[in-house]
Amino acid sequence: MFFPEGQIRVHLYGYPCDMRKSFPGLYALTRQGLQLDPLSGDLFVFVSRRATQMKVLYFDRSGFCIWSKRLEAGRFLSDWAQVRTREMDWTALKLMLEGIEPGRQHKRYRLPKRWMDPRSNTSSNTEHGLHSPDGSSAEAEAPE
Repeated sequence: MFFPEGQIRVHLYGYPCDMRKSFPGLYALTRQGLQLDPLSGDLFVFVSRRATQMKVLYFDRSGFCIWSKRLEAGRFLSDWAQVRTREMDWTALKLMLEGIEPGRQHKRYRLPKRWMDPRSNTSSNTEHGLHSPDGSSAEAEAPE
């Protein structure tokens, strides 16, 4: 996406969208749901019900383009009750794509505890000794 930062307008559709929709379906949502002209060159953002997938529709003078992003962990939006159809700027879209919601203090997702456990690090296994899944020590004794 190569847009001048201050000149692009972004419109967020404030209801969950079926992500099976493609060009005709998103065009119709833009026309009827947002009451806007899809040929204007503005970006139109649609988010799935679970808020794990997002599609952006825009017209670039030669045809329509759709960008799609699906998250493996976390959500784009924390609560659909607070979402409404609105116009936002380019910076707000970039923040949304990164999972940052202004005014929200929590991260989009948290790492599982097993990834944050320092004993699972290979460098720390030498200090604490290796343990087998049954809980016994797996330290090998040198054969004589």
